[in-house]
Amino acid sequence: MKILVTGGAGFIGSAVIRHIIQNTQDSVVNVDKLTYAGNLESLEQVASNERYAFEHVDICNRAELDRVFAKYQPNAVMHLAAESHVDRSITGPAAFIETNIVGTYTLLEAAREYWNGLDSDVKEAFRFHHISTDEVYGDLPHPDEQEGELPLFTEETSYSPSSPYSASKASSDHLVRAWLRTYGLPTIVTNCSNNYGPYHFPEKLIPLVILNALEGKPLPIYGEGDQIRDWLYVEDHARALYKVVTEGKVGETYNIGGHNEKQNIEVVETICSILDEIRPKATQYAEQITYVTDRPGHDRRYAIDSTKMKNELNWIPEETFETGLRKTVQWYLDNSQWCTRVQDGSYQRERLGTLEVEGNQ
Repeated sequence: MKILVTGGAGFIGSAVIRHIIQNTQDSVVNVDKLTYAGNLESLEQVASNERYAFEHVDICNRAELDRVFAKYQPNAVMHLAAESHVDRSITGPAAFIETNIVGTYTLLEAAREYWNGLDSDVKEAFRFHHISTDEVYGDLPHPDEQEGELPLFTEETSYSPSSPYSASKASSDHLVRAWLRTYGLPTIVTNCSNNYGPYHFPEKLIPLVILNALEGKPLPIYGEGDQIRDWLYVEDHARALYKVVTEGKVGETYNIGGHNEKQNIEVVETICSILDEIRPKATQYAEQITYVTDRPGHDRRYAIDSTKMKNELNWIPEETFETGLRKTVQWYLDNSQWCTRVQDGSYQRERLGTLEVEGNQ
C-alpha cells in the first residue's frame, strides 16, 4: 500500500509513520504544515527510507492537496492533522475551527475527487481513515458521583463535547460520516483516549511534568487533580491505527483505549516516583506539586471500552501504564536536546487556557 498520512510530523502521526516504515512494506507520504507541534526530527529514524516521502502542505490548501494526490496515487488516507490542545483551544479557538473543520472538509473533497477517478478495483480498496478523540463524547460519571460499576465510552455513545477543541473534532467526525453517507467515500473513524510516549510536545501533562520536574519548576495540578483519563501508549495506538486502516470495515467506528484509568494527581505522583528512583536529588520531586485554578469546562472522567477492537481486529495494548510511563520518562531523560529544540522560543511551558484576557482581570 501507499498511505497518505496527514499530520505525520506530529506526536501520533510520527509514531504511525515510524511503525509503518519499520514494520511493514508499505510506503508513506507525510503531509504536514509543520506548525509549532510538528517536528521532522521525530522522523529521523525513517526519513532516509525510500518508502517515505514528505510534503510540506497545509490541509486547507486544496490545490496542493490535489497535486499530492495526483503525484503519489495513495491507496489510503490516515487523517491525523489537527490542532489538539484543549488549553490552546480555549485561548484561541479560531485555529481549531480552521484546521479541524475546514481542513477536514478540504481533505475530504480532495480525496473524493481523487477517489472518483480511480479504476473500479482500486476504488473499491481505497480507505479514508479519520483519527479522532474520546473527548467528543463529553465526560462520564466520576467515582465520587456514582456508586457501583461506572460506564465507559462505546462506539454508540452520544456526542457531547465540552471544549472548542472537542467540538471541532466532533464536527470533523460528522463531516467524515456525511461524506460516506452522501457521496459513498469509504471512510472509517477511530476515537482514542489520552496518548503519551516519546516525542510528545511538552504542552501536554506528562511531558510538561517530566521537564518541569527536572528543572525544579512547579508541577501544576488543575483543580484537585481528581480528573480521570484513560492513558494509551502512543506506539500501541500506532499499531491499532494500522490495524484499522488495513483490516477495518468501511463505515465503522472503533474506540481505542489503553485500559488505564488514572487520576491526574496519580499520574504526576507516579512520574515523581520514577524520577526519584532513576534521577534522584536532595528532595523528593513530589514536593514541587502545586495546585492551580482548574481549566474552564474541564471534563472530569474519560474511559474507553475497546472491546470492539479486541473482538473484531484482535488488538489489545501491549504496554501497561507503569511500563509505558517508565519508557516515556527515560526517553525524555535521554533526549533533552530534542525537548529544547522543539520549544525553540515559541512555547516555554507557560499556562494556557485561562479566561483572563489583557486588561480584564
